[in-house]
Amino acid sequence: MNAGSLNSSTKLQSNKCPDQRRTIRENLDRFIPNRSAMDFDYAHYMLTGGRKGKENPAASSPSKEAYRKQMAETLNMNRTRILAFKNKPPTPVELIPQDFYSSSVQQPKTTKPRRHISQSSERTLDAPDLVDDYYLNLLDWGSSNVLAIALGSTVYLWDASDGSTSELVTVEDEDGPVTSVSWAPDGKHISIGLNNSDVQLWDSTANRLLRTLKEGHSSRVGSLAWNNHILTTGGMDGNIINNDVRIRSHIVETYRGHRQEVCGLKWSASGQQLASGGNDNLLYIWDRSAASSNSPSQSQWLHRMEDHTAAVKALAWCPFQGNLLASGGGGSDRSIKFWNTHTGACLNSVDTGSQVCALLWNKNERELLSSHGFTQNQLTLWKYPSMVKMAELTGHTSRVLFMAQSPDGCTVASAAGDETLRFWNVFGTPEVTKPAPKAHPEPFAHLNRIR
Repeated sequence: MNAGSLNSSTKLQSNKCPDQRRTIRENLDRFIPNRSAMDFDYAHYMLTGGRKGKENPAASSPSKEAYRKQMAETLNMNRTRILAFKNKPPTPVELIPQDFYSSSVQQPKTTKPRRHISQSSERTLDAPDLVDDYYLNLLDWGSSNVLAIALGSTVYLWDASDGSTSELVTVEDEDGPVTSVSWAPDGKHISIGLNNSDVQLWDSTANRLLRTLKEGHSSRVGSLAWNNHILTTGGMDGNIINNDVRIRSHIVETYRGHRQEVCGLKWSASGQQLASGGNDNLLYIWDRSAASSNSPSQSQWLHRMEDHTAAVKALAWCPFQGNLLASGGGGSDRSIKFWNTHTGACLNSVDTGSQVCALLWNKNERELLSSHGFTQNQLTLWKYPSMVKMAELTGHTSRVLFMAQSPDGCTVASAAGDETLRFWNVFGTPEVTKPAPKAHPEPFAHLNRIR
C-alpha cells in the first residue's frame, strides 16, 4: 500500500516537472544570462581580438579603419553587449497578405498637378474705335456664351461657340457713344447705357429694341448691374437707380451717396448687397432689404469706405465667400483691398504698383485676376489669400481697361486702349464631376404588384 502510494506520488511529480521547466524558461531573470539567446562566436571575438585595433589606433591606416567600420556595419558587429538576458523576439507573422491589403485599402489621393498658365493670348481680335475711358464698362460675356463689346456708337456680338460676329445696334451720334453694356442673367437680353443718360433694353435673339429707360439720370450712364429683374444703373450724376424692367414706372429705388461719377457696380451672388465705386474715391455697400423699407427717393448705405485714394472702378465679389469683396483703386492708389461687407472692415491691402482697371475671381480655385495700366499694361494672377503672384500676362500695349469671364469660368477676354481684344486661358479647365453611379434596381421594381 505504501509502495503503491509512493509510485503514484512519483508519477505525479514527474508529470509536473516539464511544466515547471517551461515556466522557468519563459520567466527569465534579468540578472541571469540566457545562453540560448547569446552569440558565443561574437562574444569570443569581442573578448579576444575585437579590441586590438582600438587599443593601438596608430598601427592602422585611415583606409583600413574605414574598411573595418564598413565591414562591422555590414556584419552587424557594432554591438556592445555580450550577454543576453531574454530570448530574441519572434519573427512577426504577416497575418494579411500585402497584395490583399494594397488592393482592399483605399490609396491616398495623389497631389494635384500644377496647372500650366499660358503667358500669351490664345486669340487676338481687332477692336477699332474702342473708347479709351477708365470710367466706362464696355465689355461683358453673357451666360449664352456671347461676348458683347461697344466700339464707339456700335455694339457688336461675338459668339464664342462658332466665332461669328454680328452687329446689334448703332445709336445716333447725338445719343452716343455707348458708355456701358451688361447682359441680363438669361443671356438673351442686354442693357446698353448711352452718353445721353438713356438706357436701352434689347432682345439679342430677335435683334429688337424692347424699351428705353429715361428720366433716371441727368448725364451718361457708365455702369450697369443686373439682379434678376432689377437693372441697377450708375451715372455721372453720382446717382444709383434700381429699375424694375417689368413695370412702366421702372424707378423703384435710388441710392444717393457718391458725389462724382459712379464707375463700378456689382451685386453680390445672394442679391442682397450692392457694391458701388466712384470717382470720388469712395466705396459703398448698399443693403437691399434695408433699402426697401425706406423711401424710394433715397436709401441709406450700409457701409462707406474711404480707404482708397483714387477712383474705385474694379469690383469683384468672391464666389466662395459671400461677404468678401475685392476692390481696386486708380492711378494714384494702385492697391487691391479686401473687405468684410458684413462688418465693413478692411481685411488686407496689396500695392500692385499700377492702376487697377478690373478684377475677376477664379470660379474653380482661390485665385484673383487683375488688369492694369501704366507701365506694363499686364494681367496679374494672384493666389488668395497669400496674394503671391502666380503669373503676369503681357501683350497689350495700352492700359487693360475691361475684362470679362466666360460662362464656364475658364477663358478671360480683355480689351485695352490699344484697340485689341485678347482671350486668355488663364483659369484652366474646370474639373468635370463624374455622375453618381445608379443604384441597382430591385427585382421586379417595375411591377406595381405581383398577382
